[in-house]
Amino acid sequence: MNIKSFEKRILFEDNHIIIVNKEASEIVQGDKTGDKPLSELTQEYIRIKYKKPGNVFLGVVHRIDRPVSGAVIFAKTGKALSRLNELIKKNEIHKTYWAVVGERPPQMKEKLVHYLRKNAKQNKSYPVKETDREAKRAELNYELIGTSNDYFLLEIDLITGRHHQIRAQLATIKCRIRGDLKYGAPRSNIDSSIHLHARSISFIHPVKKEKLEVVAPVPNDTLWQYFEENLAPIKKTKPNKKKPHKFRK
Repeated sequence: MNIKSFEKRILFEDNHIIIVNKEASEIVQGDKTGDKPLSELTQEYIRIKYKKPGNVFLGVVHRIDRPVSGAVIFAKTGKALSRLNELIKKNEIHKTYWAVVGERPPQMKEKLVHYLRKNAKQNKSYPVKETDREAKRAELNYELIGTSNDYFLLEIDLITGRHHQIRAQLATIKCRIRGDLKYGAPRSNIDSSIHLHARSISFIHPVKKEKLEVVAPVPNDTLWQYFEENLAPIKKTKPNKKKPHKFRK
């Protein structure tokens, strides 16, 4: 492992928590693919950097989809994991995403409420009627914060945390995420990523009881870089009024 390279991806670290900027190609936790997950890479980093013998404890607090990039929280102690899990249950970990979509949303800002049902065989979620027995209520707020000639940047505040929620809800209003073939995008991205990024996470530190907020830099991609460079690095900024840049659809 290249410690210095991995270290650049660390957004926050103390004795209790480590938050890493996940790359779109990575899985957070091991699965049937057998690919090395981010959790194991993070364990390896801790073991090498701090010269820890044997197994290193690392708790997975939450996951994001493989083609999605951005901030992921891990717990370095059992106490921190237990307390972070409790924050998750109480919906006290606030997550903000950026999504690049190919169609202008119907409103500048809006709250979306749908009922989603997961199809495990297809690994996909569908909007259904509220009366569907397997339906789960999904809520998010979005705001249009940037534009180019061909694309629109949405900032999304998650209220619930359902399977593929952002992808399914945006597809339902015809704002398909760039590269997301599963939810109707016209073509894939070359690297199989989708333009959805876990931009920031904020919560009260479970041990220190202080507010913690991290912002994850976007991937090294021309379109992502354009939007990040033409917006202030904090959330809720207004769209930049420079001349829009044209990108290949």
